[in-house]
Amino acid sequence: METKIKEFWGKFVTEHHLENVLEPEAWSFGTDADGLAKLVQQGIKTATTSGFELYAFDDDPLPKVGEYNIILNSKNEPVCVTQTKVVEVIPFKYISEEHAYHEGEGDRSYEYWHQVHVEFFKDEYANYNATFTPESKCVCEVFELVK
Repeated sequence: METKIKEFWGKFVTEHHLENVLEPEAWSFGTDADGLAKLVQQGIKTATTSGFELYAFDDDPLPKVGEYNIILNSKNEPVCVTQTKVVEVIPFKYISEEHAYHEGEGDRSYEYWHQVHVEFFKDEYANYNATFTPESKCVCEVFELVK
């Protein structure tokens, strides 16, 4: 699978005439990798939200503005490349309706977004024996589809 990702990235770098750009992290969305990757490919999903503490639990770096991401499907196959445009760390309870809309999920309402994210984060935090609350910090990322 690693070979497919390397080939995908190599083709992307060549097509976009990029030089000295390291292969970015390849990842999939947590709940519905195929459906959410498709929303990105369609230009509907242009944002995502992650639990801030989950980065620390996994010893992962926070996303950075300007970096590329290879989005994978449920089979860990690359489907598209995004570039991070905005990264904010804010408490969950302050995430805006606009950000929820740009996540592109369900009916794009804040109510839908809030319900599925509370459920998701509660489960994820429980995996680390931690508790998710409305005050928990989240990483709100806005990205652009590049390919």
